[in-house]
Amino acid sequence: MGGILGGLILEGGNIKDVSQVTAAIIVLGGTLGAVMVTTPMDVLLRAAKQLKAVFFDKQQGAAAIIEEIITYATKARKEGIVSLEKEANAIQDPFLRKALNLAVDGTDLQQIRKIMELEIGIFEHHAEAEAKVYEAAGGYAPTIGIIGAVMGLIQVMKNLADIDAVGHGIAVAFVATVYGVAVANIFFLPAANKLKSRMQAVVQAKELMLEGVTAIVEGQNPKLIRTKLEVYAQQHAPKKKAPAKKEAPAARPAAAKT
Repeated sequence: MGGILGGLILEGGNIKDVSQVTAAIIVLGGTLGAVMVTTPMDVLLRAAKQLKAVFFDKQQGAAAIIEEIITYATKARKEGIVSLEKEANAIQDPFLRKALNLAVDGTDLQQIRKIMELEIGIFEHHAEAEAKVYEAAGGYAPTIGIIGAVMGLIQVMKNLADIDAVGHGIAVAFVATVYGVAVANIFFLPAANKLKSRMQAVVQAKELMLEGVTAIVEGQNPKLIRTKLEVYAQQHAPKKKAPAKKEAPAARPAAAKT
């Protein structure tokens, strides 16, 4: 937004040229109405609550998760898995707390996997539905902006006798189009992609926790668990592009013998 407004000022424009309350009401109100028709109310409310996740990330890192699991694995190795009952109830993350409590209660390993994988699937389904709300808003906003521009032009046509008023009215009418395109591409669509990225990170963290709890139930050595989880985290981390290799300089032709 800073780049767009800065470019407007550099071109000799004024911020007042694009500050139209009526255009904002048409675009934002019309987009909200279209989204409300498209989306069930419970999903819409969940998507609104996820708005803070677009700007703030409170997800625990993979390294911290591994260290926490290793702490539980070490105690379970020495004192038995039942000794983790107090620690399990004090865990802040609800997914890890539930998985470890199931393990402490003696639930079969296959049942633990089924229950927790089902929970991951439900979370993923809900997160995708919340991201689609912002995707839908990004699709409706430009069209609503065009509707606002047409409505403005209708008002302009009523005053064709005054050329100055016509020029000013046309400029104001197109502000709604700017609002629709801008809010879709600056906020709604990027927000949808950010929520999808957050969802993938949370799913990977939950899968890492499940692998750790499974290893604890199996009674594996804490060092082996650490190695396994670190490899798992590396495999599921975003891959970075390898730097381009520099080509070796071409060999100089041998000097001709005289």
